[in-house]
Amino acid sequence: MISLAGRDILHSWGKFIFTGIGLGLLIGVTLTMAGVYRGMVDDGKVLLDNSGADLWVVQQDTLGPYAESSGIPDTLWRSVRIMPGVADAVNVTYLTMQVRQAERDVRAMVVGVHAGGPGIPGWPPYLLAGRQITRGHYEAVADIATGFTLGDEITIRRHRYQVVGLTRRMVSSGGDPMVFIPLKDAQEAQFLKDNDAILRQRRSTAANPQFNRPAVPGLLEAVTASQTHNPSVNAVLVRLLPGVSAHDVAEPIRRWKHLTVYDRPQMEAILIGKLIATSSRQIGMFLVILALVSAAIVAFIIYTLTMDKIREIAVLKLIGTRNRTIAGMILQQAMVLGLIGFVVGKISATFAAPMFPKYVLLLPIDSMLGFLAVMVICVLASVVAIRMALNVDPAEAIGG
Repeated sequence: MISLAGRDILHSWGKFIFTGIGLGLLIGVTLTMAGVYRGMVDDGKVLLDNSGADLWVVQQDTLGPYAESSGIPDTLWRSVRIMPGVADAVNVTYLTMQVRQAERDVRAMVVGVHAGGPGIPGWPPYLLAGRQITRGHYEAVADIATGFTLGDEITIRRHRYQVVGLTRRMVSSGGDPMVFIPLKDAQEAQFLKDNDAILRQRRSTAANPQFNRPAVPGLLEAVTASQTHNPSVNAVLVRLLPGVSAHDVAEPIRRWKHLTVYDRPQMEAILIGKLIATSSRQIGMFLVILALVSAAIVAFIIYTLTMDKIREIAVLKLIGTRNRTIAGMILQQAMVLGLIGFVVGKISATFAAPMFPKYVLLLPIDSMLGFLAVMVICVLASVVAIRMALNVDPAEAIGG
């Protein structure tokens, strides 16, 4: 039976090879799509790991700082820092924007880090080259995915920054590379208005009669001053002392500070269950469509190969070959086709993954499940050809 299937494959080896390559490219796309989803999940987990936080304190009733915007006073960290069980608490801002370098724009997440140094929550945990930020203004550490190099000058809003350090795999939940700058600079970039907007708002405020009442001296000056400074941050990153329960620290903050606090499992559920939920469903639909197309391709080629040898099958039945042998021959051909396709697909996915703009994570378990799925699809796709072969009349072997 093995020899029979092998001889038939050798007889039409060109059709088998080219069909296997075409099927393999389709399987490669399927494996890559699964890798894209795995990469999105990994990006979310890496974001949380690299933050160095055990708790995220954000604006009340928001899903900040990653899934929604959040704004809290930048003095709040002091009261959080002195709470029992807290080892460290620092401010942080996150702003996804276009960062300009010469004539090139790079979409990145700009992170404002609290003054201090490595080991503080929010700071990049390690560098590939250069140094960490040491000045209070106009220095930046960038992920290598931005394409920036040491010494590059980049523009964020109105100011220029010098890249003094490079890091790796510091990305947002959407896969955008991070650029770290001092917190005060990040606050200005995110919350402060440009000069023209401030002047327009001052004129509008001055023209409003309610601000010109002499009974409220200094009100106009206070309003205009507030327009030039917005002491807000997106979140406070909290690191706990060893052995301290996250719930025991988070609950008093929620109750007495009137803020929302997320621990690691809750933040992971937000990133994976909400931010990438739609994308995961979309990828799942693509995987189903690709599986159906793969099954259709295998079924068509096996059916075509079986139709081409109807007379040979009739001869086999005429000389007494059992139906099980004929069915096994067709089934083996389908599985060999699937094996060729999977090998080609795995190779193509492995070489194509690094070329994608976002992180593609190819896990061995996905390859194993993909191989099993391909074999099952090939078995099911051969059913039509097997039924047709078993219904062949032996008389066709001696017919015209």
